[in-house]
Amino acid sequence: MLLSQVCKEVGIELNGDDREISGIHTLSEAKESELSFFNSEKYKDGLALTKAAAVLIESKYADLLPKTTIALITDEPYLKLALASKLFAYKLQTNEEKPKIGTNCDISSRATFGTSVILGNNVVIMAGAYIGDNVTIGDNTVVNPNVTIYHHSVIGANCILHSGTVIGSDGFGFAHTRMGEHIKIYQNGNVVIEDDVEIGANCAIDRAVFGSTIVKKGSKLDNLIQIAHNCEIGAYSILTSQVGLAGSTVLGRNVVMGGQSASAGHLKIGDFAQIAGMSGVTKSLESGKIYGGFPAVEQKEWLRNQAKLNLLLKSKK
Repeated sequence: MLLSQVCKEVGIELNGDDREISGIHTLSEAKESELSFFNSEKYKDGLALTKAAAVLIESKYADLLPKTTIALITDEPYLKLALASKLFAYKLQTNEEKPKIGTNCDISSRATFGTSVILGNNVVIMAGAYIGDNVTIGDNTVVNPNVTIYHHSVIGANCILHSGTVIGSDGFGFAHTRMGEHIKIYQNGNVVIEDDVEIGANCAIDRAVFGSTIVKKGSKLDNLIQIAHNCEIGAYSILTSQVGLAGSTVLGRNVVMGGQSASAGHLKIGDFAQIAGMSGVTKSLESGKIYGGFPAVEQKEWLRNQAKLNLLLKSKK
């Protein structure tokens, strides 16, 4: 839609030439036809480099934008982002049509398909599964009973999705008014599951706000795992039961996370790192080390600290 229309809908004055807006993205990823936003000092360096058509921004930062980018001045850029996100949200519909099916597929008559679904060869879809609009599923993938795959998700080849798992549900994102009301940020990205991934029962993998939530090749997820929006799971990683990842967590290759371990958002865990069960990751961690405890530190340090604490408590008796 036209930028002038977006501004009218979210209550902002347009000071600049009108132009067509195709969507919303981050400062670093936005294209010349997209809207972006700025609400955190840590992304300040990205202002001068953005290619966005326009940016929701406070007046004190507006001069840092390129001359080709229009500053949309507001003292609540994150709230205005939430309002704008609704304008570009995918319109859900109940239309159904037969998918494009490869050879030798086994599709239950009790599976449900949206529009423009594409299935590869030798795909198995069990009863009760729902495959949403514009989903693609690669060769030899098995979708077990009652799996839900939301619109625009991409599932690779040789994958197994176990019962009750939900791929592409909305990430948990809200902006807050000064009165404490919670305004939904519509999640307009998708989920990409690469080849040779197995996902256990009753997992939830949220779609991205912008871009993609990604589970890379060869990763294995146990039952009851939550992966939030815009996370990236490195190739051949293993996540065991009840792991929870907050938004924009990035796992490197072959990361192992024990049961009930979890991470805060916007951090990175390096290649071949191991996280002990019930650990809480609160900051980015280096590659190739074993971590444990809360907050997670190297496991040897955690065990030494626990031993010292036990000795201290015993000496007090």
